[in-house]
Amino acid sequence: MSTVPDSDRFEIEQLIRPMVNLYKISSHGSPVAFVRQKRMAIKEDIRFFRDENETEELFRIKARSLMEFGGRYDVTTPAGEKVGVLGKVFGKSLLRSTWSIMDASEQEIAVAKERSQFWAIVRRVIDAVPYGDFIPIVFHFRIDRGEAHLGDLTRAFGMRDRYTLDLSGDQERTIDRRLGIALAIALDALQSR
Repeated sequence: MSTVPDSDRFEIEQLIRPMVNLYKISSHGSPVAFVRQKRMAIKEDIRFFRDENETEELFRIKARSLMEFGGRYDVTTPAGEKVGVLGKVFGKSLLRSTWSIMDASEQEIAVAKERSQFWAIVRRVIDAVPYGDFIPIVFHFRIDRGEAHLGDLTRAFGMRDRYTLDLSGDQERTIDRRLGIALAIALDALQSR
């Protein structure tokens, strides 16, 4: 059973804190999840909670291995039931980041790809500059299943990381909304790994 509202649109806001990234996920103005990601973790284990006090875990992203070019991340319930898998497609990501979105049986159900080749290259150049993380850049992904456009992840321009995840094109509910929210956080938190 999904613990995230059956919504198509989510707002993600990152709150910068020393040694952790905090995210607030809302739908139609109401908070639906809070995320705490430790920076410089050896093996990613990102947990999503119902409230800021972290009293109830909803789901998590867990890296399969310490170092891998095309990293795979399991999205699971707190009990370990697999919701789906997110995988960075290494070869296609060299010039334009591309992620595979897979269901619980690891069958690809969609692909998230940076929309603009130009901005993808600009982002890589800025990432290589000292303190480049403080330079706001365009960061947009398109989520497709074959020729069908399922949705978008769009970064609002500004100093703070704020995104809109819109899955309104996924009327058949191909992507579990927990998996969609996990993708949004992964695209922000795990891009440079």
